[in-house]
Amino acid sequence: MGGVLRAEPVWVETFTGLRIDRFTKLVRVVRERGGNGPGGGRPWCLPLADRVLLVAVYYRTNLTMRQLAPLFGISPATVCWVIQRLRPLLALEPAPRPVAGVDRLWIVDGTLIPVRDRSVGASSRNYRFSANVQVIMDADSRPVIASARPAPGSKADAHVWRASDLPAAAAATKVITDGAHLGTGLIVPHRRRAGRPLLRGQEEDNAEHRRVRARVEHTFARMKNWKILRDCRQKGDGLHHAVQAVATLHNLALAG
Repeated sequence: MGGVLRAEPVWVETFTGLRIDRFTKLVRVVRERGGNGPGGGRPWCLPLADRVLLVAVYYRTNLTMRQLAPLFGISPATVCWVIQRLRPLLALEPAPRPVAGVDRLWIVDGTLIPVRDRSVGASSRNYRFSANVQVIMDADSRPVIASARPAPGSKADAHVWRASDLPAAAAATKVITDGAHLGTGLIVPHRRRAGRPLLRGQEEDNAEHRRVRARVEHTFARMKNWKILRDCRQKGDGLHHAVQAVATLHNLALAG
């Protein structure tokens, strides 16, 4: 059975949102991370570029394995195996080390992602079974820097932040966030207390804080163009791998 989709510019740009040169860079990274396997076994039925495209199309469209199989001319079982094999290889690069004498501003925030796996999510404030995923992004160039492992959607943002490895990644860097992270040591807006209105300077600080922090909301909106983050059917580490891969794809698209 012959497939329809191949790693050609028209399909790559349509289904991944990446220019072909950005996609080629992604394929090279996956190859360097061992995407072709150790060798010596049964050869893959698709070349590496087509397999990377398959994973990207899966994350972009959230089609089922049975729907993807005829598009690539392979069986649903092979689609599942390709996704399971390649998804860890699309992870974000480690956060860059702070450069001495260079001021950087990062933004952290969390978003709720609907999931099917009851061991990953929980009933949350959006009235769905969701997982809380926290992400750090650069406020200036706007790439995603790091993401935490998903936590049940019922947990508070401050708790998820403390339990994650993000504080270590953000050490020695100025990080702003919303009021849900109060008490974490991050920069949050001034709080209005009963009978004590904010001073004019504090109101102006909060307005500037909201203006800058809105960038992370825009990043979440762009990341959710990959529909896997609107209804994740993957189990176990599947959501974590999906967030990491989507962040990588988002950064490549941003750089293109």
